[in-house]
Amino acid sequence: MRTVKRGEVYRHFKGGVYEIVGIARHSENPNEEFVVYQPIDHKTTGSELWIRPKEMFLEKIERDGKTVLRFKKTTSPHNP
Repeated sequence: MRTVKRGEVYRHFKGGVYEIVGIARHSENPNEEFVVYQPIDHKTTGSELWIRPKEMFLEKIERDGKTVLRFKKTTSPHNP
């Protein structure tokens, strides 16, 4: 399985770019991990944090007849 680390940058399949804030655990099920992330431009937009189950963050989805990653790691927030 792919890993996610704090500070990495990912592009959502719809185009948004996000920075990983960290990995969280649910208090009722500490085995379940969640990815905490925020828009790369959060300092100018004031956007809040987002959270998604790690399994869902890393999954492949069907979009317009193609299988794509929901979030794809990127080295630059400006490159697709």
